[in-house]
Amino acid sequence: MDRAATVQPSRFARLSGRLRGVLRRSLDVALPPLCPSCRDLVTDSGLCPACWSKLAFISAPYCPRLGIPFAYDPGPGILSMQAIADPPAYNRARAAVRYDDVARKLVHGLKYGDRMDLVPMIGRWMIRAGHELLGDADALVPVPLHWRRRWQRGYNQAEVLARAIGRETRTPVHRLLRRIRNTPYQSAHTPAERRASVRGAFASAGKVNLTGKVVLLIDDVLTTVATQTRPRVS
Repeated sequence: MDRAATVQPSRFARLSGRLRGVLRRSLDVALPPLCPSCRDLVTDSGLCPACWSKLAFISAPYCPRLGIPFAYDPGPGILSMQAIADPPAYNRARAAVRYDDVARKLVHGLKYGDRMDLVPMIGRWMIRAGHELLGDADALVPVPLHWRRRWQRGYNQAEVLARAIGRETRTPVHRLLRRIRNTPYQSAHTPAERRASVRGAFASAGKVNLTGKVVLLIDDVLTTVATQTRPRVS
């Protein structure tokens, strides 16, 4: 291989790295990084220590079906009472954090405040929470917004999260669903009311053949009887 062909990209990469570093330091001086939750000054692009400590990340033990955290470890394969009494249509669901004050601010910022800067951080949390599901997934499908709501917002937060996760995990993202009926917000409703609300609200939008494949729905919200958790990998 020609030596010049190997040296030149390396020099260009080093120069690009230096330029990015200078630009990053200049931006930090002009626009100091702020905590996305409380807006206090931070040393990097993440949360401040106070807000970080308030996040309740969901980890095992949890219901293998619903992803609801258990107060104690009941043993492998034990389902929650909610999963037994009212089995969901999906096989497994996972959520990254409980829907507490800090998580609510972050989700609302992404959802209603055009905070695209939150996508990489939230995407990483979702990947960590759903790593076992992502390992089996053949495709990621974002839960769609109705066209009116997407037009008002300018984007679908589930789709931008799905694409961030897809890039990191090299999993294809497909728009296979469309929302044909604008549904009300679901968080304040009972499970039966939520099911009734979304019945007939979705239709097929894609022609990709995923017969026999494992499809992972991506959304920012997972609401159950016991807890409300966001963001979601299910």
